[in-house]
Amino acid sequence: MVPAKDVLVGIDMGGTSLRALVVNARNEILSVQKEPTNVAQKSDGLIRDLAGMTEDVIRAAGLRKSQLRAVSIGAPGAVDPERGVVYHAPNLGWDVVPLGENLKKLLRVPVFVENDVNVGVAGEHALGAGQGAQDLVGVFVGTGIGGGIIFRGELYLGTRGAAAEVGHTIVQVDGPRCGCGNRGCIEALASRTAMERDVRAAIRAGEKSCVLKLMEERGKDRMTSNIIQRALKKNDPVMRRVMKRAQYFLGMAVANVVNLLDPECVVMGGGIAERLGEDFVGPIRKTAYENFLRRHDAERVRIVPGALGDNAGPLGAVVLARKRLPK
Repeated sequence: MVPAKDVLVGIDMGGTSLRALVVNARNEILSVQKEPTNVAQKSDGLIRDLAGMTEDVIRAAGLRKSQLRAVSIGAPGAVDPERGVVYHAPNLGWDVVPLGENLKKLLRVPVFVENDVNVGVAGEHALGAGQGAQDLVGVFVGTGIGGGIIFRGELYLGTRGAAAEVGHTIVQVDGPRCGCGNRGCIEALASRTAMERDVRAAIRAGEKSCVLKLMEERGKDRMTSNIIQRALKKNDPVMRRVMKRAQYFLGMAVANVVNLLDPECVVMGGGIAERLGEDFVGPIRKTAYENFLRRHDAERVRIVPGALGDNAGPLGAVVLARKRLPK
């Protein structure tokens, strides 16, 4: 029996899907629910979807809404965790949306809001690959590249809440234009979006690749992590070359992070790391170690794949909520 008011719901908001889970006091997952993100509707409609999803996932766990203590959300984009406001989330089409306040009115429980990558890093630190580390950096590779920092056991946000934008570290001056407007950001060189751009450019130039055929067979209009994995298994020469280049730039980015912060652990998260594991992270680690300023004991910095997969975000959201709730 789960005690009253001992239940938390963690939600990971993405531009394509929403993932919610219910946990008890021991962070054991009681139920999980996933559904598409309806970005075509206005923010109020999506917030109502979140409220309905929260009630559904609680019901699926065999619990009552009265047992819910709080909801905690990882939202994409620029977030003010103190006010629960999402200032800018391009993937959702949101600008200055008081997500926490509006969802609280619907559910009548405390609602916490944090950046989606920050909650993913917090999850891996507390319950996943980064357990035990006091100083940790997370690098999550997906449509873009996000980062998070754990410093002395706590999430580090910086003066303006904008710390750890690893994806916008410039590693190639005059490189490709990034979505942020700058050139040569690691996101513009090694994200899944950048890899797809480079694969399509190679195919247009006449190189042979099975990637577009794999996408067509599976009804995908984007190069997903699953497509990347399948292409690599088929030893696709274009995909192999593009992946090798992305891993090199990610290794350089990790080296820069380590030379600056000297953490105990770097966790590589996101869909590609989840699917490929050590095959993805191994070359990144090798390049990073080769470019550390202090190399003689480089292996003391663990560079590892994430362990929680899709649950990293919602579990991390729950972990952060527990720290903010009154004891």
